[in-house]
Amino acid sequence: MNTNTLKRFARETRTKLRMLVAGKLDYILQTDTAALRGAAAQLQKLKEEIANTSREQVIEKVAYTWFNRFMALRFMDANGYNTPAILTPANGYTLPEILQEAKSGQVPDDWQLDRTRLNDLLDGRTAATEPQTDAYKMLIVAACNHWHAAMPFMFERISDYTELLLPDDLLSDRSVIADIRNAMTVEDCQQEEIIGWLYQFYIAEKKDEVFAGLAKNQKITPENIPAATQLFTPRWIVCYMVENTIGKIWLSFKPNSNLRQKMPYFIEAQGEAAPLSEDFTGIKDLRFIDPCMGSGHVLVYAFELLYHIYEEEGYNTSEIPTLILQNNIFGTDIDPRAAQLAAFALTMRARRAHSRFLRRPTAPQVMALENIAFNKDEQNSIVTLMMTDYYQRLQKNNLDIATSSFWKWLKDAAKKEKYDLQDSAFEQLSDAFKSLCDVRKVARYVEKYVEKDQTQTTIGCWI
Repeated sequence: MNTNTLKRFARETRTKLRMLVAGKLDYILQTDTAALRGAAAQLQKLKEEIANTSREQVIEKVAYTWFNRFMALRFMDANGYNTPAILTPANGYTLPEILQEAKSGQVPDDWQLDRTRLNDLLDGRTAATEPQTDAYKMLIVAACNHWHAAMPFMFERISDYTELLLPDDLLSDRSVIADIRNAMTVEDCQQEEIIGWLYQFYIAEKKDEVFAGLAKNQKITPENIPAATQLFTPRWIVCYMVENTIGKIWLSFKPNSNLRQKMPYFIEAQGEAAPLSEDFTGIKDLRFIDPCMGSGHVLVYAFELLYHIYEEEGYNTSEIPTLILQNNIFGTDIDPRAAQLAAFALTMRARRAHSRFLRRPTAPQVMALENIAFNKDEQNSIVTLMMTDYYQRLQKNNLDIATSSFWKWLKDAAKKEKYDLQDSAFEQLSDAFKSLCDVRKVARYVEKYVEKDQTQTTIGCWI
């Protein structure tokens, strides 16, 4: 894989897409046409989004959204998963295969689109300036919507302003799509890790901007955290981590497994391996989670290793991808874009393992973490449950330390309206707090999660 080519392509494409989207944005906001009047709802959503965020953020979001979709469609074209190909010409032709076939009256029967308008565009029966380009746009949107059922995380149903901001130049030799075809070669697309490389390269310039701002004492804003934190993990490190977790666990369960021969970075343990839980009865009981998965590079290699194990255990090869995604692999990240790509990479790896996987796909169990907002009543309930549970754990361990000073602090905090636990809640907890162990620890919990006006927290932080 020529990463230098991919790096140059991703950087240049981000610049080009942002410029094209910006130009399209200015055009539709300043122009009154019959077509735009027919898209009044999408136009209104666009204006609201700009008002709620900023023009720059909308441009960045839409540019990346289309880069994401084009990259995914090209990857699927190169592997023969799109029939006909969406971005790629058939041998001997110059137009994308889907457009070439549409001109001959052949469009997939299960695609949802206005076929009358499509035919009018292709037959020259409309007054459109670029009828062939408009027809191709319709086909791209229909393709994305078609794949929504199988991969909603990657192909959100398009019915909003992202469709309005789809660039106009899609068919020339200088178009973004031509760039993607040239950069993402068929050979490179045989490796799912190209998805992660492209994402890192795409946001590299943004990352440089963020760190340049830090040097000037500019804080990193929430929307810039992903660009500042995403870093592609080299293949050998991925292999080392996965082989010495999944591989080590499995070999302690099945010492004579042939898996050892497929793990070049596995390190033999010294002495006896730690015993497994009695609940561990086989490969379905093995859980692997990457809590900062990025674009899923580690999870994809975990899939490969798990596939070998299932195969060795005699499972039907057509069932293995679904079993892995249901039972074994989990991932989280703070970056929703990275979560999309991780889910897509795992889905593509599953499709490579089973040719009919996309007909009845299993969604990968990966997600982007989100801030959760609570109102005051919900905050009170959470604190009450948290404190009661903490007390019960201490009581179970026979810990008995007086905490009258803490109880006084708790009531004083309530008087200052940091939060408004009712009197009944104080009475209910009064006896409980007479036997708390680490007063300062509990106080920090309360202070952190129920300060006045604080409504953001993350599930799991206090569990």
